[in-house]
Amino acid sequence: MGYEKLVDLINTINSFIASNILMWGLLGAGAFLTLLLGFPQITKMSRAFGMVFGGLFKKKANSEEGSMSSFQALATAIAAQVGTGNVAGVATAITAGGPGAVFWMWISAFLGMGTIFTEAVLAQKYRKKIHGELVGGPAYYISYGLKKMGILSKFLAGFFAVSIILALGFMGNAVQSNSIASGIKGISGLENINPGIIGVIVAVLAALIFWGGMQRIAKFAELVVPAMAAIYILASIIILIKFHTEIIPTVSWIFESAFTPHAAVGGIAGSIVKVAVQKGIARGLFSNEAGMGSTPHAHAVAHVKHPVEQGLSAIVGVFIDTILVCSATALSILVTGAYNLKGANGKYLVGAQLTQGAFRNAFQEPGAILLAICLAFFAFTTIVGWYYFGESNIKYLFGKSALLPYRIIVIVCIIVGALQEVDIVWSLADIFNSLMVIPNLIAIVWLSGEVKELLADYNKKYEKNDVYYDYEDK
Repeated sequence: MGYEKLVDLINTINSFIASNILMWGLLGAGAFLTLLLGFPQITKMSRAFGMVFGGLFKKKANSEEGSMSSFQALATAIAAQVGTGNVAGVATAITAGGPGAVFWMWISAFLGMGTIFTEAVLAQKYRKKIHGELVGGPAYYISYGLKKMGILSKFLAGFFAVSIILALGFMGNAVQSNSIASGIKGISGLENINPGIIGVIVAVLAALIFWGGMQRIAKFAELVVPAMAAIYILASIIILIKFHTEIIPTVSWIFESAFTPHAAVGGIAGSIVKVAVQKGIARGLFSNEAGMGSTPHAHAVAHVKHPVEQGLSAIVGVFIDTILVCSATALSILVTGAYNLKGANGKYLVGAQLTQGAFRNAFQEPGAILLAICLAFFAFTTIVGWYYFGESNIKYLFGKSALLPYRIIVIVCIIVGALQEVDIVWSLADIFNSLMVIPNLIAIVWLSGEVKELLADYNKKYEKNDVYYDYEDK
């Protein structure tokens, strides 16, 4: 079998898994968990925002040694959630599925909040302390929560751990590094810069954070992620203000296209409703990572009084990623009419270039530069988040002794990834990213009854103003 045929086969398999098993599995799990838990994304949303932002300007209590504060854990999760997919992926969803894809993206985020709440609560319940540091995630709640399954639980946990290390820690970080290099080379005057230099710089900066351990990762996420997201959202708000006359027609277009077929407009392909549903749901789910098993690694190590508290913080993470950041991208593209722009090759702009066109329409060349900088930060914070998720699974499989070789391999992947895009590596990253979701979905649905019990316990204690939980992670 030739190289190109092998890549095509891998892409075909991945497309089938992602479009048929994964997307509907994630959506179904989100709907089931939302109903089972009594719509926590509605009934507990104000409390969730109060927990996350209520004490933002007050003196923060230090987290216990070997853990993160609740806000640091959330910031680390958002570091991974908010990435190049929020810029390029949203643009692709709109051009392929039409403006209606944005509505279905919102629906997937709503249901995903129920899923990610479940993941975070389970990650808290089944976390462990290894050499003085908390660690947790799907491998842990699969292994210990499903232990009645015997050897099958160990297999599923090990399969998940290997998949996420390959998908995110190694191949995924190569993809993100390539995105940074491509974005920088897209800035006027930097077209001829050697991508290897960019790769080395990114690798050195990443290594300085990796080698600082959990606490340095937490500090980095806590400082950089809020500023990164705020700048991007603020720039998008300014775009909406400049094009305010287009807001109402655009919102109407989004809702109409969500339920009725639409004709081709500029670079937006004519589409039936089914495509809008598929593209919108897929973009929402794969952007906020709800149900994929990645963010629970950060939520597991948060120092909170009760597992449900971190579940509520996790809901806010999905809101920020999809409802705010993804929507900011979508509305910027639509109100500015960037979908009508063509590149030097005479073809309509696609992916990140389309979003860059929207920023250029609003702010001229400085807007394109700002978008490139935002993309670089999005990709770099994702590298840090994905590294940490992989590290948690390295500890599960091999213990802390394997961290040094893991870090070295990640650094090599970052450098090599910046040099060139290798089709088979990108395709394998996608397929492992899809495969790791399957054992996680099995676990969160199977253990959902435990989450319901914990939520009832939290509600009862909250009413008495005496929230606590007896953790067993010492």
